[in-house]
Amino acid sequence: MTDFYAAIPKAELHLHIEGTLEPEMMVALAARNKVAIPFASVEEVRAAYRFTNLQTFLDIYYAGADVLRTEEDFHDLAAAYFDRAAADGVVHAEIFFDPQTHTHRGIPFDIVARGLFAAVEGAKAKHGMTVELIMSYLRHLDEDDAFATLRQAEPWLDRFIGVGLDSSEVGHPPSKFARVFAASRERGLKLCAHAGEEGPPAYIHEALDILKVDRIDHGNRALEDPALVARLAREAMTLTVCPLSNVALRNVDTLAAHPIDRMLDLGLRATVHSDDPAYFGGYIARNFRELAAARDLSREQVVMLARNSFLGAFLSDEALAGHLTRLDTFVQAGAKAD
Repeated sequence: MTDFYAAIPKAELHLHIEGTLEPEMMVALAARNKVAIPFASVEEVRAAYRFTNLQTFLDIYYAGADVLRTEEDFHDLAAAYFDRAAADGVVHAEIFFDPQTHTHRGIPFDIVARGLFAAVEGAKAKHGMTVELIMSYLRHLDEDDAFATLRQAEPWLDRFIGVGLDSSEVGHPPSKFARVFAASRERGLKLCAHAGEEGPPAYIHEALDILKVDRIDHGNRALEDPALVARLAREAMTLTVCPLSNVALRNVDTLAAHPIDRMLDLGLRATVHSDDPAYFGGYIARNFRELAAARDLSREQVVMLARNSFLGAFLSDEALAGHLTRLDTFVQAGAKAD
């Protein structure tokens, strides 16, 4: 029997490539690069993936990233993700990467970019996927550091679709990065920012009004502000929601308590993604499948979430029309089969 949640065409818009570092690959790359890690086995790595908040996750996330040293490493990491994503029905991906995580370790920006772009080309050839890269600034660092990253990225900017803002949210409001986001916008890049995951609704307001983002990553806490919800719905602002991540980081108690269907009922353009799937327990199809089961989502609601993922993507009108046609064809074929 076909797995509906894996088969339905979808776009993944909230995926950190460093967050796809599975324990097996972490251990293998540590051995390949002769990097010491504080784990003796794959089982020890996996056992450490128990988090109480965003920061406890980030601590191990940054430690794990230390095994990534060469162009080959970044290629292999991304290629493994694209294989999983294709099996999960992803036909378009816009993935984040965190250059400062690597340049601060002495890994040149160009090493990271060459490895990732080689994997992107491979995914296009092997799976027929459309893929874009989004360079994220780390918000726990200062804006000057973000500007330095933008300068390092200059030779590659025509190949990126946009920039993002991630890492520790509380205490690091979007307004901290107003100038570098303006500079990124002037270079023709799309803008998105993590806001309203652990941070308050005020951070979402700042992302909209000060950074002038094109998309909000997470955004769950918008539900605390009815006026903000009305605005997000009115402006058709996409929210890239990550259900298994929300539970793993204790932002939502359980999937059964997740507000995804409330978001849809309120007219929000909510979407579903996997965030850091190696750490949070599942790639995108599992997020769809387990969320649908926990919230008793209808097939129509699941289709709406998939449709929203294309509507929220940074696609040309022609590419968007093609992906929506593919989704409609899938839905119609399923209706006939039923």
